[in-house]
Amino acid sequence: MLNGNIKIIKNLIFFCIVILLENCYSSVITNTWQAEDTNKKIIKKVLILAIDNNKDRSIRVKLENHLVNDLTKKGIEAFSAIESYGPLFLSGLQESEAINKIKGQGFDAVLTVVLLDKEKEKHYIPGRITYTPYSMYYRRFWGYYSTVYDRVYEPGYYTENTNYFWESNLYDLSDKSLIYSAQTKSFNPMNLETLADEYGKIISNDLFKKGILH
Repeated sequence: MLNGNIKIIKNLIFFCIVILLENCYSSVITNTWQAEDTNKKIIKKVLILAIDNNKDRSIRVKLENHLVNDLTKKGIEAFSAIESYGPLFLSGLQESEAINKIKGQGFDAVLTVVLLDKEKEKHYIPGRITYTPYSMYYRRFWGYYSTVYDRVYEPGYYTENTNYFWESNLYDLSDKSLIYSAQTKSFNPMNLETLADEYGKIISNDLFKKGILH
């Protein structure tokens, strides 16, 4: 009986850990929109195109690659624009030229990613006073005095958080229409790799959940 209870407890602990890991993302979708009858569209090949500022392309490479990997795992043929065609793939082209160039590579749709905003927030964490747990000594002078004297004071401090606000749009190249748009917020990610990994997962999962890709 005891061994059975221990096994149940271990299973519950494992289950709780899995749930916590699945919900500890720093990135969340804040708004989504989709066109009507998107589930009737057949999209097999998608170009992932992150729009950068031409200064630091490291985050673009990571975002595109993670989205490519997550969509590929779900059966969609996806390609990174910067990895496959370079950073200036569409530079200097008119709309019709750009569309024809992408369609000429066999793509059905383009998924764009852009950083709308990046902000830093400062929060003041108040100092704490921790009391030693001997309240019974408060009844005598010396007990009270020594307890108060041994308080541990932790000074307040400032902590800085960084928020990233992203937008992803999926365009159907057959009629150049927007069929899906999502805005996300990434709160204080550990690093760019984590940010790109989480972003790829939540966007790809949402596209399949809403039946836009299938």
